[in-house]
Amino acid sequence: MTTRSEALVEGIQAAFAEKIASVSAALGEVTLVVKAADAIEVMTALRDRGELRFEQLIDICGVDYSAYSGYEGPRFAAVYHLLSLTHNHRLRVRVFCPLDDFPVVDSVIGVWPAANWFEREAFDLFGIVFDGHPDLRRILTDYGFIGHPFRKDFPVYGNVEMRYDPDQQRVIYQPVTIEPREIVPRVVREENYADNEGFRKG
Repeated sequence: MTTRSEALVEGIQAAFAEKIASVSAALGEVTLVVKAADAIEVMTALRDRGELRFEQLIDICGVDYSAYSGYEGPRFAAVYHLLSLTHNHRLRVRVFCPLDDFPVVDSVIGVWPAANWFEREAFDLFGIVFDGHPDLRRILTDYGFIGHPFRKDFPVYGNVEMRYDPDQQRVIYQPVTIEPREIVPRVVREENYADNEGFRKG
């Protein structure tokens, strides 16, 4: 007996053939990997074809695979989460950026206008450029922020910090002054510690 997920996989394979890199079902979820050059054409068809009808874009996120164990392939991907209200299906679509040094994929704002702020977020945090986006600016970090904080190679403490300078009477940026340190857990070695705290020893 064919499950709903398997039926969706078969429908996508029949609809797109060579336009997709792979499609699979696992744990009741379907993941479609689309070639970057064909992304807009496939996304438009996912929205418009009667047997698919993914009318709603739920989310877009960026992924940095640089520290993914055993993985060899493009570093960055944009991942789209879609919902078909007509058929009650969900679909994950992954589009890998062809270049690691300058990750670029086409904007899907023309397909789903709701992509606007999601694409800005992926740009801000991962540095993925969405070609054709009408206003690709940072959305979560400050305008003077340097780098993309969700990349695996971004320093844990960041590059700069912001503080108010009372002498200059304005906010200034300066190199991070946090000293890395190891936090050692407190180890209690007192013989009657539990009794002293009012707890009964077991």
